[in-house]
Amino acid sequence: MKTIEYFKLQAKNLYKDFKTQKSYFDPNYGRNLYEYAPKFFDVDVLILDYDIDEDNFSLMNAQHYIAKLAGFTRWTEMLKASPSAQELSKLLFDNMHKISVIEWDIYISGEEDEKGFLFDDGFKLDIFKAVFDEVDGHQSHGCDYRLVRNKKLSNEKHIIKPKKNKISVQISALPLSESDRKEFIEIANRKFENILETIEPTYPELLRKLWNPDQYIDEVLKSDMLPIDRQYALSLIEAFLLHNVIYLATEADKQGLKLN
Repeated sequence: MKTIEYFKLQAKNLYKDFKTQKSYFDPNYGRNLYEYAPKFFDVDVLILDYDIDEDNFSLMNAQHYIAKLAGFTRWTEMLKASPSAQELSKLLFDNMHKISVIEWDIYISGEEDEKGFLFDDGFKLDIFKAVFDEVDGHQSHGCDYRLVRNKKLSNEKHIIKPKKNKISVQISALPLSESDRKEFIEIANRKFENILETIEPTYPELLRKLWNPDQYIDEVLKSDMLPIDRQYALSLIEAFLLHNVIYLATEADKQGLKLN
């Protein structure tokens, strides 16, 4: 299912939940209030958090709030977004139990400040996949508005509860130990080859000669990041590699043209 079609379905589900609206008199407030029997979303919490007008809720309103849950300010902004931005919005929506839109904005802004440049949509997508989507253990401080996911999480928490006490391995000093560096290099080299297959560079052998995994790892991991969770450090090695390879591919093209 295409991303936009996926979100159209979510909007229809949210609208269906609102259509379960029934009015009742609340003696504590001395006026009529609404109650719902939703199947897909926690309507009551959404109303409170987003100050939703319960008296005038349409399918267009549902699309608007689904777009907000996916990281956009409005539905039309989502429609005009790049394919990478749309894919990222779907991952944000599907992983709201791991990280909220606000938490993601804070996180990615911090990464951009640290690296000294603004990331494009494709780079942000790669980071989200490596750091959040493909990594378990994250828990958002925000609200997961999806009822089905919430029920699933309650069962999962019961099953994996003993794992919560597992102590994460920290990297507290640089340079990396010999065993850590060996593993980091193996992962970086494997990811490097995967990216080469994807981008199909013009001069792959020249690109391989320019590739220096030791130097790359030292560029990504800085002393001011310590202490850092080892698994998180590995995810950064993967997340920032795409742009490094693209930069090296550009340099390889320049060298290749000179040779020809």
